[in-house]
Amino acid sequence: MLMSRHTALAHGLAFALLAAAPCAHAARTLGSLQFEPCALAAPGMPATVSAWCSSLEVPEDRSRPQARRIRLAVAWVPTDARRARPDPVFMLAGGPGQSARESFPSIADAFGDVLRYRDVILVDQRGTGGSHALACRDSQGHSAVTEGNSDDPEIARRFAERCLKNLDADPRFYTTGEAVADLDAVRVAIGAAQINLVGISYGTRVAQEYLRRHPATTRTVVLDGVVPAELVLGSEHARNLEDAVNRQLARCTADPACASRFGNPRQGLDELLGRLRVQPQRVRFRDPLTNEPREESLTEETVAGVVRLYAYVPQLFAMLPLSLAEVAAGRPEVFMAQAGMLQSLIGEQIMHGLQLSVSCSEDADLLQPNPADQGTLMGTGFVTLIKAQCAVWPRGAVPKDFHDPVRSDRPVLLLSGDLDPVTPPRYGDQVVKYLPNGRHLVLRGQGHNVMGAGCAPRLMGRFIATADARALDAKCLDRLTYTPPFTGTYGWEP
Repeated sequence: MLMSRHTALAHGLAFALLAAAPCAHAARTLGSLQFEPCALAAPGMPATVSAWCSSLEVPEDRSRPQARRIRLAVAWVPTDARRARPDPVFMLAGGPGQSARESFPSIADAFGDVLRYRDVILVDQRGTGGSHALACRDSQGHSAVTEGNSDDPEIARRFAERCLKNLDADPRFYTTGEAVADLDAVRVAIGAAQINLVGISYGTRVAQEYLRRHPATTRTVVLDGVVPAELVLGSEHARNLEDAVNRQLARCTADPACASRFGNPRQGLDELLGRLRVQPQRVRFRDPLTNEPREESLTEETVAGVVRLYAYVPQLFAMLPLSLAEVAAGRPEVFMAQAGMLQSLIGEQIMHGLQLSVSCSEDADLLQPNPADQGTLMGTGFVTLIKAQCAVWPRGAVPKDFHDPVRSDRPVLLLSGDLDPVTPPRYGDQVVKYLPNGRHLVLRGQGHNVMGAGCAPRLMGRFIATADARALDAKCLDRLTYTPPFTGTYGWEP
């Protein structure tokens, strides 16, 4: 058969790609675990990362090793080096409730320098991703816990009861302590004498607890979005968010172009919330994921939820004054579409059952509504709802020293965004006091999860390579700037 030159080239290229690609039955071994080729991805997100995947079977209840056993999903992202350093990097995801394997693709670029010499290991925390996930489904079958986020404590309690009834698991054994034991079991299985930990948000709680329990096998620790061990999760969410939102909106008020276009956006936000508190607004819009027409109520809770998620990323928050102005002008369709998309994407990434197992076991007894939070965007509702759900959720055991500060002489690098709405820089300052070989870097103009900003990836890679936080030359972070607020549909004024 004759073929054109282009057809021949195409066939040759296809053959070369097939020859270079891993065989469908190829496998690699790390320690005692056998890995198969896989692709890592998060629901609804386009980024993927090629990796090798395996699993490790562990007891659900370690006091009864012959009873139910569960499988931990493990991924291995190999180094670019011909020979990996013996101490891999474990990335610990946030939430609580996020999968490490699903979270990694969105931040993989931050690990470029790390992967030059070391493997990255991703373990889905038990109760998330591929590790016996504790998924709570709403009435539409989605993980987006719509009913669980209701402002009615009774609805939230019933949601937790229904979730609990449908779980094939004992939630008492899905705590931070159990996650730490799982991490060390994976360390042993892959044959690593020491490991480096990179914790993000709630993952910093896991990392610190691992450091507390296993100091000898911990080489270095990176904490991005620091959660102090002493912190009761949820106790300061409302105040932290309020402070971050006010600081970010104040940038519009101080910017002549933004102020002339939008006036005082905090005042506009408060006026909008007040109107919706009295009378929610029905809005027709198109679903941004399916393009199907929808009609839903724009409520005070909807607006507050979008503002909260925007605040995590100042580059996104820069659009908020414009978005609020569009709603005030009678054009809320885009805002509602964004609200639906954010709720869907975030909800699919969080396993609410695992979140409850952690919060109810470790924090609920210490969590109390703060009257000072009345009138803030979050108010006291978050605490009230968690307390209602934890009233019916089984509690796991927590060590007596769990909420004590973690003291260690291991090298630790702490990273904070100075506009972080959930783990503000003061948390990093609090934790580093007990770490004589620790160093806290605050990144200007950044929000939550900052390891990918500016030169932070290079600094993280250098720290893990040298195990010396104090020797880092962090002057390159001075080039980070604040994102100016949008003053028009296509961005900010030049």
